[in-house]
Amino acid sequence: MKTIAFVGLGAMGRPMARNLLKAGFNVRGFDLNPAGLENLKSAGGVPTASAKEAVAGADIIVLMVINAAQAEAVLFSDGALDAAPAGAIVCLMATCPPKQVQALAERVALTGRSFVDSPVSGGVVGATAGSLTIMAAAGKELFDSVRPMLEAMGSRTLRVGDQPGQGATVKTINQLLCGVHIAVAAEALSLAEKIGVDTKTMLDILVGTSAGSWMLKDRGPRMLEANPRVTSAVDIFVKDLGIVLEAGRETKAALPMTALAYQLFNSTSGRGEGAADDSQVISAYRALNGIN
Repeated sequence: MKTIAFVGLGAMGRPMARNLLKAGFNVRGFDLNPAGLENLKSAGGVPTASAKEAVAGADIIVLMVINAAQAEAVLFSDGALDAAPAGAIVCLMATCPPKQVQALAERVALTGRSFVDSPVSGGVVGATAGSLTIMAAAGKELFDSVRPMLEAMGSRTLRVGDQPGQGATVKTINQLLCGVHIAVAAEALSLAEKIGVDTKTMLDILVGTSAGSWMLKDRGPRMLEANPRVTSAVDIFVKDLGIVLEAGRETKAALPMTALAYQLFNSTSGRGEGAADDSQVISAYRALNGIN
């Protein structure tokens, strides 16, 4: 059975690594947070003191880090890739700008190792259930070699292209819709709140009509809670919608809805709610509408 080096044992990385262990893979992991290492150990994995130690002898290196800069630091600045076997495969599963993914892939290729651009969608819930959607870009033979590992973490593993950056592009478009859907759902419920319509009743009506959406059904109830549990933070969409806007600038594509949604999430973060559940973007509307 293949040995996986899993770097990035955060809210999503932890359950993803646990699902790999359940599927029978050997998992060696690293994270700066000791809690992530302890979580991996309790599940039967092997915690390591550094990313370099984790990748030594690994067949596949999974990076579930915050951004491309962190991926670059792990692989090159910290020297982890130098410790990897010559035939190791790097799977970048974080959400990153397409051009930065392409640049990373080129640097990995120069070392003779392979690279799979494989971002995921589904949040903590999907990571825990092993039901993530994985958007992978790689040659068919390379994709087939990592597919069993990817399928241990997701229920939908899709090959979206041959070249690194194509997976990141698909994920970018996905995040555009996710962020805009959440912001629009918050706008609708904040209008009901401002007018004085019972918001729980309004939500029940909306999710059962053609106006409903998956995001409304999932995030709507949490928008009405004072302190909902966090499944995806506001700051994640500040980052991801920023990536969407960057893609728009590079391609000269007009993205007015994304720009507005980004400002709503960014203003929510600016008020100190960046770590709150992303449903709390509704607080931006409450601020605009003078609702405490």
